[in-house]
Amino acid sequence: MPAPGGGHRQQSGTVATMTDNPAWRPRHDDPLFILAMDHRESFGRTLFEVKNDEPDQAEREAMSSAKLLIFDGLRAALPAVRAGRPGVLVDERYGQGVIDEAKSDREQIVLAIPIEASGHEWFTLEWGDQWLEHVEANKPDYAKILVRDNPEFDASQREGQFARLAGISSGLHGAGVPLLYELLVPATDAQLAKAGGDAMAYDRDIRPGLVCQVIADNQAHAVEPTLWKVEGLETVDAARQVAAQAKAGGRDADLIVLGRDAPVGRLDHWLQVASEVSEFVGFAIGRSIWEDAVREYEASDRSQDAARHAAATVTERYLGFVAQWTT
Repeated sequence: MPAPGGGHRQQSGTVATMTDNPAWRPRHDDPLFILAMDHRESFGRTLFEVKNDEPDQAEREAMSSAKLLIFDGLRAALPAVRAGRPGVLVDERYGQGVIDEAKSDREQIVLAIPIEASGHEWFTLEWGDQWLEHVEANKPDYAKILVRDNPEFDASQREGQFARLAGISSGLHGAGVPLLYELLVPATDAQLAKAGGDAMAYDRDIRPGLVCQVIADNQAHAVEPTLWKVEGLETVDAARQVAAQAKAGGRDADLIVLGRDAPVGRLDHWLQVASEVSEFVGFAIGRSIWEDAVREYEASDRSQDAARHAAATVTERYLGFVAQWTT
């Protein structure tokens, strides 16, 4: 499989990355399949009983080991990914070991890292003013931000958030690192009531229009991702509506589908919808692939056999979603 940067090892001995050579970008017919494991606060809380996002040393080591175990599952899947490019989205806090291994395997794996702090209601940088130094040190193919937004949220808070995001967008553009924007649009109480209290109805009938508005608001504030990572859409028409807004004004932006820890059947539907819309160029799925495997491993004797079984589960589930896109 060719390198994500479209090429070869440079004469200096460093590996060509997508930011070194932007010849390759995911396309609908050459998609990007990201295994997402950048979870931090929720990773500790739900799987390791960490309190207040303050793990002790043993808990930190266990979480770091778990992320390497998940990565083993992804790496085992590589030979079977015959169309598109595998990727990993992983954090520095517990996943630096994965980052280092992914960087050494850059010919096969696209690397994305998050720069937002975990578990915050409004966008906050993980490393404050030093965020760009961390990006430049790890040299990812994408820097990812997670944003929760809704046109009905507090206007002044939204404006402040847009200002911060515009600074991130500009800084990454200057550094030559593409921005991966993960957008969640949770329902307000009034919006959910309008959907009859039915979360599925909100997703189907209300959320697509809100996603379009939030994307437009970001564009109006000079926030310009290379990839929008959006919640799955229930219909092809809705996916086309969101894609049209991402491309508004001739923008060169594409979209991928996020997992949202949805059941496999619903994720399969979202992937089927996205696979029918040319502006969608892959997925980023996390907990639906590895959460049960990690939980079962941590509850086991944590032997080598248990580790192999957990990694094999990750491999199988990841390849199942790849197959859903490509068939």
